[in-house]
Amino acid sequence: MTMGKSKPFAGDKRVQLLEEMASTTYDVLVVGGGITGSGVALDAQTRGLKTALIEMQDFAAGTSSRSTKLVHGGLRYLKQYEFKIVAETGRERAVVYENGPHVTTPEWMLLPFYKGGTYGPFMTSVGLWMYDILAGVKKSERRSMLSVEEALRREPLLKKDNMLGGGYYVEYRTDDARLTIEVLKKAVQVGATAVNYTKATELIYDGDGKLTGVRVKDLLGGGEYTVKARAVVNATGPWVDTLREQDKSKKGKTVRLTKGVHLVFDGKRFPLRQAIYFDTPDGRMVFAIPRDGKTYVGTTDTDYTGDTARPTMSEADRTYILNAANFMFPTLKLTEADVESSWAGLRPLVYQEGKSPSEVSRKDEIFVSPSGLITIAGGKLTGYRHMAETIVDVVAKRLGSSASGLIGPCITKTLPISGGDVGGSEGYPKYVKEHTPEGVAAGLSQEAAERIVRRYGSNAGQLFEIAASSKEAAEKAGLPLDVYSMLMYSIEHEMVATPADFWVRRSGDMFFNIDRVRQWKDASIEVMAERLRYSEEEKRRYAQQLDQLIYEAVTPTAAV
Repeated sequence: MTMGKSKPFAGDKRVQLLEEMASTTYDVLVVGGGITGSGVALDAQTRGLKTALIEMQDFAAGTSSRSTKLVHGGLRYLKQYEFKIVAETGRERAVVYENGPHVTTPEWMLLPFYKGGTYGPFMTSVGLWMYDILAGVKKSERRSMLSVEEALRREPLLKKDNMLGGGYYVEYRTDDARLTIEVLKKAVQVGATAVNYTKATELIYDGDGKLTGVRVKDLLGGGEYTVKARAVVNATGPWVDTLREQDKSKKGKTVRLTKGVHLVFDGKRFPLRQAIYFDTPDGRMVFAIPRDGKTYVGTTDTDYTGDTARPTMSEADRTYILNAANFMFPTLKLTEADVESSWAGLRPLVYQEGKSPSEVSRKDEIFVSPSGLITIAGGKLTGYRHMAETIVDVVAKRLGSSASGLIGPCITKTLPISGGDVGGSEGYPKYVKEHTPEGVAAGLSQEAAERIVRRYGSNAGQLFEIAASSKEAAEKAGLPLDVYSMLMYSIEHEMVATPADFWVRRSGDMFFNIDRVRQWKDASIEVMAERLRYSEEEKRRYAQQLDQLIYEAVTPTAAV
């Protein structure tokens, strides 16, 4: 395995990196910086392939920050007889968890069943047993069946009428955007080059019509560059067909976009003790999940034809989820006023004739065009590493001896992602306990220090170094020391370029602590303006963007 030299990954180094890209010929250029593209970049670079990645928005800004935030095996695919998907993604859950326990955690899930519901006791028991077998679930996490009394003891808010019991099994909860950024940071640490806000504007071909590179535009700085590559991977999610159209190879199977919306409630208003997976009166399955003092519920599943970059919650989406929540948790009587925040995301599914949005397979498919453009479509967050391995196998086979060096085997199955050097899932609790005092010594509260170790894993020490030397700077900026440290770290080590990058994707506060965004947004913009040398116009534009995102998080738009 050839490891390259670690590249800078700071918000103010973007232009430097783009200039470097323009003077280099890569083995692989990945277009798309979501979880799939990031996984491909990591796999390719660790196999010895010189790799670059571009993303036209921020990393994870599309589907990869807007999912149900579960690394799950897809229990519902058993209903569709998608046994291979259940087996593959189920087994990958444990791999994702072991390689990054700071961004993924086991979550016991309760599946209640009722008289006349989709799942009865027998089918639930058989289904969960098959799930355990197919997914290779370890003994301590295998399913158990609960009586009505046991189910209600674990979650007293559940509807009691006609309840027959429940199934109890493990899924894995994740922060999808942080998972993506940690995978990409690892790719950069081993030598890949990655830049956000860089759009592929034109594909470049040789005289034989073979793809040799991409013209790109820096959407922040305005510069244009040509990046040469022996192989180009189209991992743009909802935009894969757009790139295929540029390549004149959009034939056969195409992408179908469906929208999923989630609502967030304060934990005091919706005091859910236990994650619940339940079926609604129309037969759709919905999750309700407690997280960091909040409860979120989703998802919807409707066809989508609007602005791909800006899906939002509609009134119909909000009403659907409120009705579903009130159906399963009838004593709460939730209303529109109880919705603290929301997010909407798109699923780029491979189109299947005659199937409803909920029935379309999440299976991933790879298309190779006559020019050599390699497209990955469909797939699930859980299977990102395995998908990346499959894609890089295709790339490696096509490049062969024309690659810049020897191509090694895939090693990502046991490779910790950035922040994941904590001794695996077994060592993680001890790691948190041992390293939290370092944050306290740096001036942080016990709670803030522990939160940082839990979120950043083995990178927490870098944030504590920033905290220890930034007390005065944080005070002057009017920011709490933990927020200031996270913000500076994200600029210097996570290529944050705009305030939305930080508040939506690096911290997740736009979804799970929106009051914190309201409280600190102005001060954070001032800090970023100084550090990243914003013009007055940029400052104004970014402030407006943040205000608009806060508005959209709580206000439904016209249905699309």
